[in-house]
Amino acid sequence: MDAMEIVKIICLIFLSPLAIFLHKNNQLDMDFWINLILYIVGVGILGLIHAIYVIYIKK
Repeated sequence: MDAMEIVKIICLIFLSPLAIFLHKNNQLDMDFWINLILYIVGVGILGLIHAIYVIYIKK
C-alpha cells in the first residue's frame, strides 16, 4: 500500500468527493459531481458509500 492509497482512504472517510477527485487523477467527471451531491444531501453517508463503490468496486 503506497502513500497515495493511504491519503485516499483518509479522504474517503472524511471528505469523499476529494477522494474521488484524487482517484480520477484530478478530473471533475460525472462520478465527482454525483458524489458531491450525495455527500451534501446525505450528510456524508451516501457520499461515503458511493466513493467506496467508485474507488474499490467500479473498475
